Amino acid sequence: MAPRTPLVRRRTVWAGGLSAVLLALLTWSLAAPPEDPAPGGRVTVATGVPSGVYTKYGALLKEDLARDLPDLDVRLRLSTGSVDNLRQLTSGDADFAIATADAAADYVDNERPGSGRLRACARLYDDYMQLVVRKDAATQTVRDLKGLRVGVGAEGSGVQLITRRLLQAAGLDFAKDITPVQVGIDRMPDLLEKGEIDAFFWSGGLPTNAVLSLSRRMPVRLVQLGDLIGPLRTLGRETRFYRAAVMPVDAYPAMRASEVVKTIAIANLLITTEDTDARLTEGVTRTVIGSRDRIGEVVHAAQRVDLRTAVFTDPLPLHAGARRYYVSSKP
Repeated sequence: MAPRTPLVRRRTVWAGGLSAVLLALLTWSLAAPPEDPAPGGRVTVATGVPSGVYTKYGALLKEDLARDLPDLDVRLRLSTGSVDNLRQLTSGDADFAIATADAAADYVDNERPGSGRLRACARLYDDYMQLVVRKDAATQTVRDLKGLRVGVGAEGSGVQLITRRLLQAAGLDFAKDITPVQVGIDRMPDLLEKGEIDAFFWSGGLPTNAVLSLSRRMPVRLVQLGDLIGPLRTLGRETRFYRAAVMPVDAYPAMRASEVVKTIAIANLLITTEDTDARLTEGVTRTVIGSRDRIGEVVHAAQRVDLRTAVFTDPLPLHAGARRYYVSSKP
């Protein structure tokens, strides 16, 4: 009969094995890098004029960031629009901002201060160029604006950038052929209602509340811009960001449109700078994509934010943190 292994020997082997496991766990815990803490601190987001879509989108995004990144103190900063937002980013007054792709291209191509540091987080939704007139106005095309008082958007806005190009495409001189009234969407509807301007341009998501409210107060309509797509293409490389689009008949129900209105559309980008922390940018990008449906219930244009198209941020490269999010989200 084989000799039995003493009980004390079995206990010694078991205790030795346990010690080895504990030692391995201790070694792994000391060697493993600590999990990155959630981003915190204060960040500023440049939006737009009080009654614009940028500002409403920013307010809703702030609510969702508070849920997803509770250690982050998000401050919203008003602006006159895309160009102003880019200035705020590059000057350090803002950490994130919304701007149109054509405004970003113009900023980079003209080598404005800090333009080389601009990076994108996501392509958001499209803005639609809207030319609003009284319903009984004779204006049928942009060319008919000659000699009229026209709201062209505030100085430093993406609206004015596009408006200048549309007028040029129509063969009109911004300074000579119209009387340009350089104010934003917070003032243009009231000026049209009071008869102090004859028309105004606006670039925004559908519907824009200020235009929606105006259409309920007085008879107005949208003027088609589809005939300018061809001439626009001849004005320079930045015009590659404009695409033909239509505004549906129910975009503004009170206008009682009988047919779609041809126009141009331009993509909006969420932009930051290369200096922004990658973990922060990754977290913000995740919230932007994840909050599409909730924000889209209020800002209908935001329903078009999509993971599949968000990466197309030409003319700006993706921020490293945003790229990390998209790579991790691949099926």
